[in-house]
Amino acid sequence: MGDIKPGYIRQIDLKRGVVDMGHGSGGRAMAQLIEELFAAALSNDYLAQGNDGALLPPAAGRLVMATDSHVVSPLFFPGGDIGCLAVHGTINDVAVMGARPLYLAASFILESGFPLADLKRIVDSMARAAREAGIPIVTGDTKVVEQGKGDGVFITTTGVGVVADGLTLSGDRARPGDAVLLSGTIGDHGMAIMSQRENLSFEAPIESDTAALHGLIADMLVTGADIRLMRDPTRGGLAATLNEIASQSSVGIQLEEAAIPVKPAVEAVCELLGLDPLNVANEGKLIAVCAMGDAERLLGVMRAHPLGKQAALIGQVIEDRRGFVQMKTRFGGRRMVDWLSGEQLPRIC
Repeated sequence: MGDIKPGYIRQIDLKRGVVDMGHGSGGRAMAQLIEELFAAALSNDYLAQGNDGALLPPAAGRLVMATDSHVVSPLFFPGGDIGCLAVHGTINDVAVMGARPLYLAASFILESGFPLADLKRIVDSMARAAREAGIPIVTGDTKVVEQGKGDGVFITTTGVGVVADGLTLSGDRARPGDAVLLSGTIGDHGMAIMSQRENLSFEAPIESDTAALHGLIADMLVTGADIRLMRDPTRGGLAATLNEIASQSSVGIQLEEAAIPVKPAVEAVCELLGLDPLNVANEGKLIAVCAMGDAERLLGVMRAHPLGKQAALIGQVIEDRRGFVQMKTRFGGRRMVDWLSGEQLPRIC
């Protein structure tokens, strides 16, 4: 996050102060922000090196690297905020590759005038999420743009992990006859964002499902089940992710609508707003494609984990070189589950 330079006297006002252009200048104001806010919250031995990058020990296995930018609006939403979302999202991108996440880097673009109290709340949330996941944020960067040229704060996180030799999870490995598993209810994150934007309230509040999935994935991998691939269905939701898999593997996918778990409140909001839950973003769910013979065993392990209690077998892979995703409806009919033609819910993650 830059070198920390001594020499300032007064502490920054984290209750009433705001970000200003000096906080991105590379001078004392920036060093003070880094030390008193970022380094204080994210403290670990690697970050404390204070260099332009982190010197890390070697790790056995093949490296996996993922990066993700977060521009969610609003910044704070039921069940989370941009801070924990930035940590969880990148951990999950690494973990669904079958890798054990090791380290994170974080880059912040701040808008001049953004309240330091809100920034502290976001950074504290990131620190808590990283600590709970056991994955440190070891380096980063901070930039400031003029007021009106940003939207409070944007965060980019990059993750590094290692995957064991002999394990390959990839979108081109689905085979006809394979089972399609889902770890829980869909649409929770997207509808939490939309209910906040539209000021909708319900008896049972909708909360984002944002969570780090690496623990659940580790439990699944240790079973020895023949898992072809995993994905986290974020932007574009379940529909986009399954279409991507079908396209990569040159297969079809047949879903059972009745088997796909959706919370009643989420279903109600989707109906109110004219949205399809299959297209709505998730931030704490995974799709796994595995050999059908291993499906029940894998489901048992998933349901034993707090993040997989509602795991379900939602369909199977079929022969279809066109790469179509189809769904058998609750009424016995069939319909295509296609990609979205545009952005259904902008600024969702």
